[in-house]
Amino acid sequence: MTHVQRSVQRAGERFRGGDPEAGIETWHAFSFSGFYDPDNVRFGPLEACNEERLAPGAGFAEHPHRDVEIVTWVVEGELTHEDSTGATVVVRPGDVQRLSAGTRVRHSERNEGAVPLRFVQMWLTPSEYGGEPSYEVVRGLPDDTPYVLTGAEAVLHVRRLRAAGRSAVPDAPWVYVHVTRGAARLDGELLEEGDAARILDAAGLAVEAVGSDAEVLIWEMHAEPRFG
Repeated sequence: MTHVQRSVQRAGERFRGGDPEAGIETWHAFSFSGFYDPDNVRFGPLEACNEERLAPGAGFAEHPHRDVEIVTWVVEGELTHEDSTGATVVVRPGDVQRLSAGTRVRHSERNEGAVPLRFVQMWLTPSEYGGEPSYEVVRGLPDDTPYVLTGAEAVLHVRRLRAAGRSAVPDAPWVYVHVTRGAARLDGELLEEGDAARILDAAGLAVEAVGSDAEVLIWEMHAEPRFG
């Protein structure tokens, strides 16, 4: 087995945020908003990985962003997104949403459906600051089709694994693995729903579903993170 530098963050170790009384439950993987941990600010260019649950009718009012690449993966339910680029879109399971904030963008996110919404939102530092904001949705990302985030020199891989199914993990300076459904084994470590692994200089690794089907998000990252 190839030796790699790896650390695991269990779902229960994430910082709890959101506003449960307003129907918003959030679990943060990194320092975020009012929670600051100087040893957990980012991993490579990845600076946020938030698991969000919104009750029907709940949501985030319009708010601004700048100089960040925001990628969203819906696990269950439907996310209604609206932003200052003119986009008003309903994002569903299997879709990848990308909002490049550029110099400044405003957006809101809501659950206008009748069932709970669960999604994972990930923020990455862009390779270059500034520029015009932009937005896109890729509908029904096919299995094993990578989503290339050119603005951050990163690639998102979605692995939907059948029971005992196995798939290679890309080799990269920084790899972040997050389990959204089921359980998976990575480099001998069992990862359950909501668990994540951070790997430096990943090489020759694979992820395997354990017990039942699993869905795993994998970030392959090559750019040095920018600060300031």
